[in-house]
Amino acid sequence: MARIAGVDIPKQKRGAIALTYIYGIGKSRAQEILGKAGVDEDIKVSEWNDDQIGKIREAVGEYTIEGELRSETQLNIKRLMDIGCFRGIRHRSGLPLRGQRTKNNSRTRKGKRKTVANKKKATK
Repeated sequence: MARIAGVDIPKQKRGAIALTYIYGIGKSRAQEILGKAGVDEDIKVSEWNDDQIGKIREAVGEYTIEGELRSETQLNIKRLMDIGCFRGIRHRSGLPLRGQRTKNNSRTRKGKRKTVANKKKATK
């Protein structure tokens, strides 16, 4: 099993798909990396030799990925919350922040439903 950027790449998958297991690398970036390294993207990971893996590691090293990217993203969110902008407030309260409605949907962001009991009617 090839190990790139601290992530185990699955052997049975094609190169372009296998690289997407690394956080911060999608399909297009994976194809770009394999192009720079001079490796055919249709070859399976198990068929890569040590030279090819080394070139791929070098190409991947040029990008911000994995832990560094995760921490950068968290810092950006923390900055939004600290300055108190709209997006920061929505992050803080756990609500959707890109203009979605919240009356019916947004369960992923809000979490499981919390039932609120009805008020009892006053008796005469």
